[in-house]
Amino acid sequence: MIPVIICVLLAVVCTVLAVHLISLKAEMRKIKKELSLTRDKQYNRQLTVSLIDKDFSALATEMNKNLDYQKRLKLESERAERNLKQSVSDIAHDLRTPLTVIKGNLQMLEREERLSERGMGYLRICGEKSDAMKQMADDFFELSVLESDITEITLYKVNITNLLMQFIADNEAVIRSCRLTPEIIFPEKTVFAKADEQLMMRMFSNLLNNIVKYAESEFAIALETTENKCRITFSNPVNNENIDVEHLFDRSYRADKARHGTSAGLGLYIVKLLAEKQGAAVSAELKDNVLKISISLNIS
Repeated sequence: MIPVIICVLLAVVCTVLAVHLISLKAEMRKIKKELSLTRDKQYNRQLTVSLIDKDFSALATEMNKNLDYQKRLKLESERAERNLKQSVSDIAHDLRTPLTVIKGNLQMLEREERLSERGMGYLRICGEKSDAMKQMADDFFELSVLESDITEITLYKVNITNLLMQFIADNEAVIRSCRLTPEIIFPEKTVFAKADEQLMMRMFSNLLNNIVKYAESEFAIALETTENKCRITFSNPVNNENIDVEHLFDRSYRADKARHGTSAGLGLYIVKLLAEKQGAAVSAELKDNVLKISISLNIS
């Protein structure tokens, strides 16, 4: 009789333990789901437990305290980032006006006939430096606008072939003044892609500015297609084999020998941001002293 009672008691205890274990696992799965939602979707709620267990409840309480702390840190970090971006935007905006005035006054001085040749030399240097400073201010201002703009971009079917031809024609004077010889490589068929024309033109402009600064005599613009992508590549010879192509699109990246120190190094980073807004991708390749920067778009 006693062995039977013992077996019954053991069975009851095992059943209770099994039910408790199943309840614990169910609560753990629930907490895991809540934590995933909190991380991925900013699911703003506290963890709750329905299991009557002192230790488990205490664990959930501590986890809630940590979640509250992390949310406060996140809010403070976002607030600090917004303030920093706003400060950069304000400073860049405030710099643009006096720099424009300085540039205008320098241009007026260039018309003075009483300036010596040495004075004209100093004047040209001041003009070049003011242009560089204005470009940096413009880059910082554009960057702050891009990083704070969360507006969805509407993509349309864009004739990339015509857009590139228009860009090259619009910048022919700039290319000639820099004594650069372009090689244009287009496919026989017209290429269409999902894009925003204005953003694409800004990307092309930044890539051409990069070439104008660092190319010595020639560069190439190539358009090619694959099954569902089109690729636009700007390439030019470089004298620096130490360019880190993996970090070329990082904010303020500089390669010491390739950068002349007259820019903030934001041009390619802005190209990356503009590409991401269109669901496109950018990449860089350095091979045989030729730097290739490519934009990949979805074919329309």
